[in-house]
Amino acid sequence: MKTNAARILDRLAIAYELREYAVDPDDLSAESVAQKVGLPEAQVLKTLLVRGDKRGPLFAVVPAGHELDLKALARAAGDKKVDTVPLKDVEPLTGYVRGGVTVLGAKKAFPVFFEEAAQGHATISVSAGVRGTQIFLAAADYVRATRATVAAISRPKAGG
Repeated sequence: MKTNAARILDRLAIAYELREYAVDPDDLSAESVAQKVGLPEAQVLKTLLVRGDKRGPLFAVVPAGHELDLKALARAAGDKKVDTVPLKDVEPLTGYVRGGVTVLGAKKAFPVFFEEAAQGHATISVSAGVRGTQIFLAAADYVRATRATVAAISRPKAGG
């Protein structure tokens, strides 16, 4: 199934692969998706929506098995403080539901911050904009397509 995110990559002439997986509505975690699509957690990225006190909404793209470092993201974004956007506000702001959020094709072009540790991978996976479908592509192509700022914005989850 072609998604808006895939159509954007087509227009940019960026190579990608769509991969579908079985959705468990009780476990939408990036860690679960990594297992289902057969990639290491470090290569499966989750897209989080946060709001900075100066810049407003922005996307943070971090690997499964990591948690967003709000202070590091605030520094990278030039904000004093950032906080995650409440789940009820994510779909109205992005056009996507939890488990299907992606930068590509979002309602508005919010600034994008990409975890620098993920940029070295030949292949990464991000949501294709719907639950149950991931896009596999080169990290460098994703950064270029989304005009992301690359920065250290996450840390491994405790105990992970």
